[in-house]
Amino acid sequence: MKLKNKVAIITGGCRGIGKGVAEAFNKEGADVIIASENEERLIRTSKELQGAYLKTDVRKIEDVKRLVGYTLSTYKKIDILVNAAGIQLPIGSLVSVGAEEWIKTVEVNLIGTMLCCKYVLPHMISNKKGKIINFGGGGAITPRPNFSAYATSKAAVIRLTESLAEEVKDFNIDINTVHPGSVDTQMIDNVIASGMGKVGKREYENALKVKEGQSVSHEKVGEFIIFLASADSDGITGRTLYNQWDEWRELRKENLKNSSLYTLRRIDGRKYIEK
Repeated sequence: MKLKNKVAIITGGCRGIGKGVAEAFNKEGADVIIASENEERLIRTSKELQGAYLKTDVRKIEDVKRLVGYTLSTYKKIDILVNAAGIQLPIGSLVSVGAEEWIKTVEVNLIGTMLCCKYVLPHMISNKKGKIINFGGGGAITPRPNFSAYATSKAAVIRLTESLAEEVKDFNIDINTVHPGSVDTQMIDNVIASGMGKVGKREYENALKVKEGQSVSHEKVGEFIIFLASADSDGITGRTLYNQWDEWRELRKENLKNSSLYTLRRIDGRKYIEK
């Protein structure tokens, strides 16, 4: 078991990718604490997993502090943080969507990720070890019209990840951003429900393909996240990795030393990390 005796917090852990990761971690021997705003789903999922949970709004400082405190009081340590909580709405052009909805998406996806990192990191720094997995998404590295809130927040998560990885590199803490791939989740349902007129022909047709089975399974995503949460990925940090595109199983820290591979950079022929 790759995660035996490890303690993991998984936000957004009661449905979709977060739930799938929680299930995968359970099978690998981890003690998992799932967090979400939806208490009804949390209770149901925790019974399925036979694990702990805490209702948490990741946008709220006190909620995140409570989650970290609860985990430490229950399990005495935190080895892994998976920031899977996220929302994709609002969908539509910037001028047509509500400003409040746009702001909420940034708060959940970016501020929520930041807060969880901020309040988990002191324990990991003290312990001189830890793994943090943040989530990117569609539009993080390429334009994604009609999904500007989601795309903007996810691009910011990548830069946050890279910055934090540099801040804590001397404490044996690995922080990476993942793109899980085309997974059949509520986000796909939202795209289809919004209609081609709002999302555009390409987005709509891609969502239909996912619903028809051209998707990445939760099991494959779980395997990907386990790699980054386990000793298999020790020393790999500050990277953005794609489940479907990258040969992540073969990655080792030696391959990435002094390299800007899998980072957010301009493509202009300059070298940013290489000496």
